[in-house]
Amino acid sequence: MDAIQRISRNVLPKGESAYAWVPGRVIGGVALIVGPLVWFAGLLVRHIGVQVADFTPDQQALFDKQMLTAPEQLTAYAQHPQLVMAGYTLFALGSVLLFPAVIAFARIVAARSPRLAMWGGTLFVSSLFARWYYAGIEQTAFQMVDRLGREKATNFVMDSYTDLSYGLWRIPVTASMGSIVGMVLLVVGAYLAGKIGLGRGVLLLLFGWVFMGVLKESSLILGVLAGGLSVCLVFIPLGVAALRDRIPEVRSTPTPLPDSSQARLPLRIW
Repeated sequence: MDAIQRISRNVLPKGESAYAWVPGRVIGGVALIVGPLVWFAGLLVRHIGVQVADFTPDQQALFDKQMLTAPEQLTAYAQHPQLVMAGYTLFALGSVLLFPAVIAFARIVAARSPRLAMWGGTLFVSSLFARWYYAGIEQTAFQMVDRLGREKATNFVMDSYTDLSYGLWRIPVTASMGSIVGMVLLVVGAYLAGKIGLGRGVLLLLFGWVFMGVLKESSLILGVLAGGLSVCLVFIPLGVAALRDRIPEVRSTPTPLPDSSQARLPLRIW
């Protein structure tokens, strides 16, 4: 009994705070730094995995004619399985790490724009769950390449692509729309809150527009730069500021916020 009491004294909080939040300033700050970096690395390695693949002229001509990139991705995996798998794994891990990062960003926005932050954060986080559904489908497709061969695996994926992409009762494809809608709401809220300007707002919108679906291409412009580098430029400085305790909105203790009441919303460029 004494042992239980000693453990409870060490584990249970010594005080209560109405301002405590999850994941907190430290975890949220770290996630704002690490999450975008891993996400960016995943997009970059996925791009490299296709670029180093040695497609025949006939294969390249066929890939260029198709709207879906699944055959190209599976062919690249058949040639460089470890490299392609590393890209998809980093991308999936980045989706996990972005969960606390987006929550922390929504916390910053919520101090001034609570409704936009709540709806935007919830919708965007829902899209991250959809990405993990797609990651499971992609892992299955890669396993089929290993066990059945590239041609049979590609034929199966292409014949079932619509059902695989839409998911159970179309829940994944519906949740995936939260990536765009949720980020729009967060960007508007962050701008109204005075946390970002037009430049960083555009970068976050590009980040929210990153491809959704099964076995999608990570192009250099729309994927690596617009979808990966963009969020790094916005989230990483916020993460550093949070860890240095420079953002009052993420503190777990009551902190007066600067007066932002103005007659007219000022134009913020960055």
